[in-house]
Amino acid sequence: MSEERLYWNMQIEPFLNTPQMKDLQLEKLKIMLKRHYANSPFNRKRLQEAGIDIAKIDGWAGTVEDLLKGIPVYDKQGYRDHVEACGGDLVKLMEEELPVSVDELVLVNSTTGTTGEPTPYPLTMKDIFDVWGETMCRGLWRGGLRRHDRVLHCFALSMVIAGTGTVLGLTKTGAMVIPVGAEGGTDRIFSMTKYFKPTVFMGTPSLATYMIEKAPEKIGMDAKALGIKLLACGGEPGAGVPELRKRLEESFGAKLLDIGAGFGVSCDHPEYQGMHWLGDDLCIYELVDPDTREPVPLKDGARGEAVFTNIEGDGWSWLRTSLGDIHEVSMSPCPCGKSGFRYRIVGRTDDMLKVKGVIVYPAAVTGLLESFAPRVTGEFRIVLTERPPMVVPPLKIKIERGVDTPEEKLGELEKELLEAFHTKMKIRPKIIWQDPGELERSTYKGKKFEKQYE
Repeated sequence: MSEERLYWNMQIEPFLNTPQMKDLQLEKLKIMLKRHYANSPFNRKRLQEAGIDIAKIDGWAGTVEDLLKGIPVYDKQGYRDHVEACGGDLVKLMEEELPVSVDELVLVNSTTGTTGEPTPYPLTMKDIFDVWGETMCRGLWRGGLRRHDRVLHCFALSMVIAGTGTVLGLTKTGAMVIPVGAEGGTDRIFSMTKYFKPTVFMGTPSLATYMIEKAPEKIGMDAKALGIKLLACGGEPGAGVPELRKRLEESFGAKLLDIGAGFGVSCDHPEYQGMHWLGDDLCIYELVDPDTREPVPLKDGARGEAVFTNIEGDGWSWLRTSLGDIHEVSMSPCPCGKSGFRYRIVGRTDDMLKVKGVIVYPAAVTGLLESFAPRVTGEFRIVLTERPPMVVPPLKIKIERGVDTPEEKLGELEKELLEAFHTKMKIRPKIIWQDPGELERSTYKGKKFEKQYE
């Protein structure tokens, strides 16, 4: 196939978010639900409690949404309850939840498990290449990645889905993958960049920002000298924040793609348009109200908790599963001209704070502070003295002053910051100033909270 074609998958991508795709989704959903009913005791019970008669499902003439809406959302609390019921045995949990035998799995990735039991991503070869790898091919192709490119993979390799599963899936692109991993640290990342001359960087926005800071020290030049032409960043908010996007793109001299939180990748339009959902034939996307769990119709500006149902795959078999992300969708055509509706990450249910009734997400703080760069470095920590989401005002935020911002100018800067917080976020936080570099950096996900109550 021509490397000049518009999409990686010309049989599917032109038809994303169309009536034809809805018909395909319904047929695939029926097949997947029958697999769950036959092979997954946990999900068989969910389907029975939802009143779904699996014997009559082939004759279902309603919509995908109507078929799914009776199935309760499977969220983190539901997962924790199932882990407890399995006595903490995640192999038993997978045996009960998956539509395939655990003996068919070839790789298990997971969440970090920093706040409890890790959530597994059980993968077969089909999951790695035909689901996850296919999604990355579609998104990175739109961003300009081709077979001759070299991808410096800098997400953490240890267990997380952005690690080994992504490295294997990336090989489907045909590009050279250089799996240095976040664990190698910045010294090794800069070293591998020198030796293998990658054209594409994959990692968190925090790591990319840290590389901008360290480049003069490590290579004696700024980050633009690294020769990176494409940044594919995800794993945390940031790549969708206009001010941070501008900083990363200008500092590297590269195009930035926002990836993740589902089967999505942003386009190459000069102004961020959200991430295009690229997986209509792989996974059904829904929004629900975070409190009532009632479906939220998908229309421009709709906001809710994202819920996913896989209609392809084996071990990767979400069934109305929530990862805890709050999305806002745009269903109208994108000015880039490419297919697929779009979604933006507003925040995470785990990260949501309430200050006198005002909802605050760390991503909003990131965007606000980036608009004040370089007078501030952009690094911050929200200080929590009690367990969230409720915060007794004022919200306390540690903020680093910029390298060239003298202490005698902080009073004036603080006044401007407080006015911006009030105008854009309806809060007046207590700012605790930090010196440049005082807050710990990370090669993985940047820390946004300092939990003093723990």
